[in-house]
Amino acid sequence: MSTSSPLTRMIVSRLAIGLFTLFIISILVFLAVSLLPGDIAQQILGQSATEETVAALRRDLGLDQPLVTRYFDWISGILTGDFGTSLANGRPISDLLAARLGNTMFLAAYAAVIAVPIAVLLGLLAALWRGTWFDRIANVATLSAISFPEFFIAYILMFWLSVQMGWFPSIADPGVDPGLGEMLSRAFLPALTLVLVVTAHMMRMTRAAVVNVLGAPYVAMARLKGASRWRIVTHHALPNTLAPIINVIALNIAWLITGVVIVEVVFVYPGLGQLMVDSVSNRDIPVVQACALIFAAVYILLNIIADVLAIATNPRLLHAR
Repeated sequence: MSTSSPLTRMIVSRLAIGLFTLFIISILVFLAVSLLPGDIAQQILGQSATEETVAALRRDLGLDQPLVTRYFDWISGILTGDFGTSLANGRPISDLLAARLGNTMFLAAYAAVIAVPIAVLLGLLAALWRGTWFDRIANVATLSAISFPEFFIAYILMFWLSVQMGWFPSIADPGVDPGLGEMLSRAFLPALTLVLVVTAHMMRMTRAAVVNVLGAPYVAMARLKGASRWRIVTHHALPNTLAPIINVIALNIAWLITGVVIVEVVFVYPGLGQLMVDSVSNRDIPVVQACALIFAAVYILLNIIADVLAIATNPRLLHAR
């Protein structure tokens, strides 16, 4: 049997599980949004609207149909690429998602490019110098960063770097058709907030994985042969810790994309999270459902990628022990 066959079967299996999970999530999202209190048609038309007008709008929106019928109409439209129309402005939801998702992906990539190398390097150094003052300071700093909620870090950075220092704008909205420099400047504070949150987790996981491998017999043999500590970490320990490190990096990147709602709201960044919050406020139910489903799909996909990359770097994970 070829080496790629088990990996291929694993990928197909993960994709099947991911699609089934997304199907269950779509049901939960639709039910949760549909059971929200209040009448959407009444809110759109206002309290002065007559019952006949409200009933007519409910028919136009399909709200008079049974819940099961509405769900299958919604999900069948999504499968054909039609997310419906926004109730707030009448625009196709696909257009709203395309613009906002691009901004969220840019912010997540911006934060990841900064956070991943810093986290891995700090984790390696903390493992290399474990028990020293550097290790203790790194652990205290990362524990502090993990302990504070995102909005607290965001407001501290906004007060310090924007209000006090005036180095960066507090409002992250880059406007229409900005240049790359303007986007990088506007998105720096929300990206820095995300960096401080995810770097701590990735750094601690990297340190733990490397320290665990440093106790292996082959590492002790390399040490007896006179290899330097840095060579032991980079050439012997790190290659055998790639699977857990890749996994935690992929999961944190997934969080960067799906967990940016609070950060986008604080800095008024025009991403998918901000669109979702605005749509909840406006009772724009189709947009809320679409945003939630996009977030779920991205998170599931990145989890699958994390599993595949982890197993690709350590094929032994394919076989039961």
